[in-house]
Amino acid sequence: MGLKLESVILWGRSLAEYIKMFNLTPDDLQLNILDCAGGPASFNIEMTRLGYNVISCDPIYQFTNHEIEERIQKTYQKVIEGLQADLDSYVWQEIQSPEDLGQIRMSAMQQFLEDFPQGIQQGRYLTPELPVLPFKTRQFDLALCSHLLFTYSDFFSEDFHLASIVELCRVAAEVRIFPLLNISGEVSSVLQPMMKELKAQGYSLEIKPVAYEFQKGGNQMLQIKSVV
Repeated sequence: MGLKLESVILWGRSLAEYIKMFNLTPDDLQLNILDCAGGPASFNIEMTRLGYNVISCDPIYQFTNHEIEERIQKTYQKVIEGLQADLDSYVWQEIQSPEDLGQIRMSAMQQFLEDFPQGIQQGRYLTPELPVLPFKTRQFDLALCSHLLFTYSDFFSEDFHLASIVELCRVAAEVRIFPLLNISGEVSSVLQPMMKELKAQGYSLEIKPVAYEFQKGGNQMLQIKSVV
């Protein structure tokens, strides 16, 4: 793999945030779930503790626990300073300040780090990356992808987005992507072209509001289902 860890900002989210970001119901949590581009989130370990089934995949899982922790420590303050410099772009309600957010994220990432060695051994953390995944067709009931597709649409092409979404739809009966904004807080320029092309290919799509908004206007997810 060509990924260089020094080029990645590691920022993990919790089960509570996943539930809000993806409108996850109690029934959803019982599904066989793929967390694609999961990063150092605590979603997998929190779900595992509750007896649920989650596979997380991300190329960062090729690195050691120490390397990931070191990268988190190196980038943490830069992220907090970036938030402090752009306070008006975010909703400070449940999360009250950059420092508060930092504590929430570090708590999630610490849970991930404590679980990572065992999770690797148990096959819950895998290294595949979009747009090609090694999973069987419809291996999962639900695939979740947060803060990669659309978020980084200034860095990844329309072709990458289309291939990635089609691949997620191959391995899962339903796909949910959050948020629909790019990293600058604007609706991704890739969103409408992707929706048009996916509809033309026969997929069922719906933009749904969610009970999570940190980026201003970032309170929607895209739900995709194959009609085949």
